[in-house]
Amino acid sequence: MDLSAISRPIDPHLKEFRRFFRDSMHSKILLLDIVVRYLLRQKGKQVRPILVMLAAEVAGGVSRRSYVAATMVELLHTATLVHDDVVDEADERRSFPSINAVWKNKVAVLVGDYLLSRGLLVAVDHGEFDFLRLTSDAVRRMSEGELLQIQKSRQLDIREEEYFRIISDKTASLIGTCCALGAASATDDIEARQALRDYGELVGIAFQIRDDIFDYVSTGAAIGKPVGNDLKERKLTLPLIHSMTQAPRKESKAILKLIRSGKESAERSATVRAFVTQYGGIVYAEKTAIEYCERARAAIARFPDSPAKRSLLEFVEFALTRNA
Repeated sequence: MDLSAISRPIDPHLKEFRRFFRDSMHSKILLLDIVVRYLLRQKGKQVRPILVMLAAEVAGGVSRRSYVAATMVELLHTATLVHDDVVDEADERRSFPSINAVWKNKVAVLVGDYLLSRGLLVAVDHGEFDFLRLTSDAVRRMSEGELLQIQKSRQLDIREEEYFRIISDKTASLIGTCCALGAASATDDIEARQALRDYGELVGIAFQIRDDIFDYVSTGAAIGKPVGNDLKERKLTLPLIHSMTQAPRKESKAILKLIRSGKESAERSATVRAFVTQYGGIVYAEKTAIEYCERARAAIARFPDSPAKRSLLEFVEFALTRNA
């Protein structure tokens, strides 16, 4: 199952959204408009707008309010990507040179700020203050999750419950917000809104676990980033956290020492990957992702069958089985 098939029930709405999104990014400042047009050439998967539209359709039907909601989250998401590339000193994004690589960090930071402000103003301009509250809360959670991960990567001390808090805030909060916004654009039913938010949070957690598994089982070409990148950044994710609880204390301490040394090499990466495989970290993470996917499916069981609902169920499968 791919995203083009999943988005089919709302394809006409996505076309309208893209026009709305493009117009929302426009600026009269020449340099800014050039950078914005450069960003628009980098066609992402648009996972978040797709989820907004599908949630809206399931909850009652897509409307112009849904386009506002989808534009808000896509502007927010794009802003975070631009800022992330500055923080990570990344030279590429989606096979294009990154904004900071082309125009340097100062321009990249300011462009990210502009996109974030445009996302907030889209809500204000259309009087969608509930959308503003939902999105602002997601920004807060994403920031807190990122800072907690930085703290734990320095300490190299993270428990499983802390890992889940990090990925819930960093990744799942925005996906949950997409579904909550879509629902809010289509219905006043509080229970329906909560069910779709729960769905998004749960599938978002599974999505991130799958991403963390990639670091141990995939090739760099397959996932678009270097294998072992989490180790390079000293991020302890679920496969490694679980393996360290299962291995003899002496072996776990040796692995931590190897990671703490910071010496990047193919041998180091291979040693840690072998450790994670030996002590069941991959199997455990895959099992956990499946459990979250089952909970996500259950969260939307209350809604009647429809093409949009089937697409949300197919997205659960996509989150679990995707290769990139």
